[in-house]
Amino acid sequence: MNGGPSGFNNAPVTRAFIIASALFTVFFGIQGRSTKLGLSYLDIFGKLRIWKLIVSVFAFSSTPELLFGLYLLYYFRVFERQIGSNKYSVFILFSVIASLLFEVFALALLKDPAVNLVTSGPYGLIFASFVPFFFDIPVSTWFRVFGVRFSDKSFIYLAGLQLLLSSWKRSILPGICGILAGSLYRLNVFRIRKAKFPEFVTSFFSRLSWSTPGSPPSAPTRSVVGNVPSYAGRQVERNYPSSMPSAIEPTEASIATLVSMGFDRNSARQALVQARNDVNVATNILLEAQSH
Repeated sequence: MNGGPSGFNNAPVTRAFIIASALFTVFFGIQGRSTKLGLSYLDIFGKLRIWKLIVSVFAFSSTPELLFGLYLLYYFRVFERQIGSNKYSVFILFSVIASLLFEVFALALLKDPAVNLVTSGPYGLIFASFVPFFFDIPVSTWFRVFGVRFSDKSFIYLAGLQLLLSSWKRSILPGICGILAGSLYRLNVFRIRKAKFPEFVTSFFSRLSWSTPGSPPSAPTRSVVGNVPSYAGRQVERNYPSSMPSAIEPTEASIATLVSMGFDRNSARQALVQARNDVNVATNILLEAQSH
């Protein structure tokens, strides 16, 4: 499955979060403290180590968790492209805070004296992202491996399952808390989906971001969803005229697939008409139009 155009184009918040997570993990890993960053009942209710709450949001406790975690964070940048950096920043903050509150509540309920009962890492954000991934990202292809049926979404689910079981119960608990946080966001609790930060917050992340080599520049304006600049639709029309005698009307599923990759709906439809409803060909058309 494609997460849209490669790189961090129109995903500055995702880029900043991934860099912060990698730096925190490497920093504490060099010091040999990465395995001690998890949360426990004594940390919160005994010794009041509030700093662990902050650090545990970013730093993974092992290299395999870091690799799978960053891969999923990178893929889920498609949501930032869909709803915009401002609302995605709200989603990150809400997911992190809500999942941490669930974790603290679970620690208070269990009162387990075990050290590091909850592993560290941005599990809250990652597994909260699986909620819109499940409901909003359509399946575009199905295939069989040794008689078992898979979809193009299966690899993301398998990566999530690997991360969920990486530290067994220490990782299962924050994973469940993340799913609960994502469910609350989808239910629009406290009308959170309408909330926005002041524009200077997201522009700060944009200034921190540097252009990825080979990636097209960020669009000066964005559509309701997607990451294709406003001129992309005209470019598709110019290079790939949509008015053809034998044009095939694109299906809603195909349009939704391209929109989920971060493309503008109108541009996606025009490309699908040209590509005769072939999603892969339409994707190439849109990427070529975007590169002009």
